[in-house]
Amino acid sequence: MKKIYYLKTCDTCKRIMSQLNPEGVEIQEIKTVPVTAVQLQEMYQHTNSYEALFNKRAKLYREQGLKDKNLSEQEYQELILSEYTFLKRPVAIIENEIFVGNSKKVVENLIQKLL
Repeated sequence: MKKIYYLKTCDTCKRIMSQLNPEGVEIQEIKTVPVTAVQLQEMYQHTNSYEALFNKRAKLYREQGLKDKNLSEQEYQELILSEYTFLKRPVAIIENEIFVGNSKKVVENLIQKLL
């Protein structure tokens, strides 16, 4: 399986996507086609953590005061499914590896995997 979940209005996602060779990769824009519970569960199987998939930089995270709460894994899961901005992005599943977020190391590893 080769799939990338991204947000087309995110400048960072656009920059990363422009560096990738998406040939043979299924691409899902998460605002127009939200992540399903099954897809999120598949991501979870690779990370064993909904928190690792959660975007703590999201504006809503601060606005809703979530940074001051001790959230459970189930709450992270529910939040990601309720609002696309809570999914850390991009998320790429390439064969049996997952690449979450936009850190330099993650992006470099993803680019190498897609070469």
